Amino acid sequence: MTNHVVLYEPLMPANTGNIARTCAGTNTVLDLIEPLGFQIDNKKMKRAGLDYWDKVDVRLHDDLNAFLKQLGPQDELYLISKFSSKNYAEVDYTDSSKNYYFVFGKETTGLPETFMREYYERNLRIPMSNNIRCYNLANSVAIVLLEALRQQGFPMLETSHHYENDKLKDNYNRPERYERNLGGN
Repeated sequence: MTNHVVLYEPLMPANTGNIARTCAGTNTVLDLIEPLGFQIDNKKMKRAGLDYWDKVDVRLHDDLNAFLKQLGPQDELYLISKFSSKNYAEVDYTDSSKNYYFVFGKETTGLPETFMREYYERNLRIPMSNNIRCYNLANSVAIVLLEALRQQGFPMLETSHHYENDKLKDNYNRPERYERNLGGN
């Protein structure tokens, strides 16, 4: 089982850089469907991804059709859109024989309508109020991806870690270490 984050014609290097960092931290493949709104070596994109780019499996696709042609029969494709009525958290992402592809649209226009209609049953929505137009792309990726990983039991991810100066473990954070004035004295 492999998870893939697919960005359809992303425009903003900072979003893609942040998403790349999330992919590095979750061992998720990042598929980019061209054209991109920036050069892959853009300074802003590199800065947003910090020094994690070498830890991301990035796959470029010439266009949407080229991306779709590389999907296999065991691959599950999900389109994330505010226009869907099906909640992303109601889908089961636990079949280990499948690869999961989560497709996110361009920041300004989303996914093509014809593509969304063709895969109507594969459209998923992140619940939100009507106070906003949509969530930030990088946040949307994290929301959906972490739900899939949670269902999958966070495969190959540390669920706890011990740091030399761990603030929550051992005696590092013992109460007497800090003098706290909580008011009144």
